[in-house]
Amino acid sequence: MGRTGTTRRRALLATGAAAAAVLTGCSSDTPAGPRTAGTTADPAEAARALRRRLAARSTALLGEYDAVTARHPALTARLAPLRAAVAEHAAALSGSPATAPVPPRPSATATAPAAVAGGSVAEDPAAALRGLAAAERRTSAEHTASLMDAEPELARLLASVAAAGSAHAYLLTKGDAR
Repeated sequence: MGRTGTTRRRALLATGAAAAAVLTGCSSDTPAGPRTAGTTADPAEAARALRRRLAARSTALLGEYDAVTARHPALTARLAPLRAAVAEHAAALSGSPATAPVPPRPSATATAPAAVAGGSVAEDPAAALRGLAAAERRTSAEHTASLMDAEPELARLLASVAAAGSAHAYLLTKGDAR
């Protein structure tokens, strides 16, 4: 009786053929570039637009930090290092030189609820921190989602900023059961 079924030799041959087909499908004569969803004719303009959008999101997050510290001045010392990092991220994404971020001082704005992306800042400091952590997660997710559309240098920056945002979200909710 002869062997029936798949032999080791046939399996290796099939695997080699499949690998060759996959590698052939992955190669291209065109240079690799960003995979932009839009139909912008100028890749440099698409990259600038992406940077502007992501810098605006980081700047909005910075505004959320300011709103929370204005509403809850007791949290200023705890949030200052995280806010400073977000300011650096916004500056890096916008391409402008980073300036020393100064936390806002409690003033007349502290008595009025500050507007945040999800509404106004919560009365409870713990709830305000949870809201800020949610904003960090949203920003981090947006930066992560934009990785495929970014040039390699910007993609590395976005990955770093997204990882920092995830760490900030953890630090803001550390010990909480979410």
